[in-house]
Amino acid sequence: MMGMAMLPKTVVASLGTDRPRILQLKNMHTGEFIKAEFFDGTDYVKEELLRLNHLFRDHRINRSMEIDPGLFDYIYRLQGLLGSNKPIQLMSGYRSLTTNNNLRERSSGVAKNSYHTKGQAMDFNIPGVELRHIRSAALKMRAGGVGYYPRSNFVHIDTGPVRSW
Repeated sequence: MMGMAMLPKTVVASLGTDRPRILQLKNMHTGEFIKAEFFDGTDYVKEELLRLNHLFRDHRINRSMEIDPGLFDYIYRLQGLLGSNKPIQLMSGYRSLTTNNNLRERSSGVAKNSYHTKGQAMDFNIPGVELRHIRSAALKMRAGGVGYYPRSNFVHIDTGPVRSW
């Protein structure tokens, strides 16, 4: 509960209300777009979570896994904190170990024990919102890991321990 005291009041309020939570996302690798009401004001909506899991799949091998619903809460709160309702552009969600290892061979920026392989991370941007503003808002939330990749045009967030790079 200590972490809740550190969140901005508007973020805490959005978690405490019984309003539906809706996300609009576009997978930048597959071109797929969805609008998902993943929380109905009382509980998570299983069918919508399945749709989100599919969108977040490892497109290289067409395999999905259950994504931590806390990640959807995180991005929903972050979007509210930024005051944006633009669709989120997803660069990377779930990655299989094979995909992660292949990416590691080509880039030093890919972690061996990536939270992407656990269904707990996403790389994204939001059109019209500067990356540095996304990063700053995510850091203020103290809800997990935050990585900043301005050259690649994305911010990484995950539901692991609070840390940044």
